[in-house]
Amino acid sequence: MDQDEGPPERLDRSAPETDRIHARAPLWAHGPSSAAPLVTTSPTGCTPAQIRHAYGFDKITGNGAGQTIAIVDAYGSPSLANDLKVFCTAFGLPQATLAVYYPQGKPSSNSGWALETTLDVQWAHAIAPGARIVVVVAKSASISNLLGAVDYAVKNLGARQVSMSWGALEFASEVNYDSHFNKAGVSFFASSGDSGAGVIWPAASPYVVAVGGTTLQLDSVGTAITETGWSGSGGGISAYCKKPSWQAAFSASAGRAVPDVSYDADPATGFPVYISNYNGTTGWIQVGGTSAGAPQWAAQQALINAARSTSMSSTGSCIYSLATSSYTDFFDISSGNNGAYNCTPGFDLVTGLGSPNAPALVPAMSAAK
Repeated sequence: MDQDEGPPERLDRSAPETDRIHARAPLWAHGPSSAAPLVTTSPTGCTPAQIRHAYGFDKITGNGAGQTIAIVDAYGSPSLANDLKVFCTAFGLPQATLAVYYPQGKPSSNSGWALETTLDVQWAHAIAPGARIVVVVAKSASISNLLGAVDYAVKNLGARQVSMSWGALEFASEVNYDSHFNKAGVSFFASSGDSGAGVIWPAASPYVVAVGGTTLQLDSVGTAITETGWSGSGGGISAYCKKPSWQAAFSASAGRAVPDVSYDADPATGFPVYISNYNGTTGWIQVGGTSAGAPQWAAQQALINAARSTSMSSTGSCIYSLATSSYTDFFDISSGNNGAYNCTPGFDLVTGLGSPNAPALVPAMSAAK
């Protein structure tokens, strides 16, 4: 069974909107039902080598050197640097360049967000081991603080790819905050949610690449046996964001369709994370959720931008343009469902365009204008 860290929430209706609306990390940890996630002394789940092989990152020559990946989360984790060292040693990865920033001051501790932040850091590094990783920690999970951390990552740290493994229930004025993501030369990635059919924000923003989830079955070396839509993958039609022009050929609805792309998310086929401060326990936790896909897509974008003369703008538009001309850049997911929607050949509201075929997608996006 799997433990969900919980849905987005709204608090204190008398406060300003961006303080009133709080986000949650759509993260699932593998463990007994109605209990803390299972902590083990050795890693379980898909290894970095297996995932790199499954999606073809082991066929990419670059490692993201010269790029900065920003991980934006609330509360953070005080043991990030040490835990990343353990992770790298366990899997034979190069040690990382990691910097942690608290632009709003150091927050209180939160075990769920600590696990989320640790997942994001370790697995972004696994995909782009040459990139610099900066973690910008919001003091709370309010939208106001999280957006402030996003702005800091872009304006103060020069991040060109930003991972946002969190989301809140859609709200009527969400389009007013698109300016935080409409930045030239910056690519934003957000989890689509882990509660099945339904849309969360900021994944709904047309200036964000929304990452849904799959169940990825691998053999011992990482060759994909099957990849199907994960039942928890958030997806649907936004109630407030209009369909961007680049989705016209893929969706007949008037609203923005989510997700755009996908990645392994099923906690049963999930990712090992080392953490030394999870409710007083230390060890490995197998983690899933669309939270895992956002930082890894951001890391893939670092590989892409490292091969370009200028960092990419309008990343979502580029992704759909490539799908129009060559669907071989993606692994199409045609089976599975998220409760209300079924996976189908081509674009669907469970897995979007599909998961990355990195040896095709990375060069194509590197060369795109």
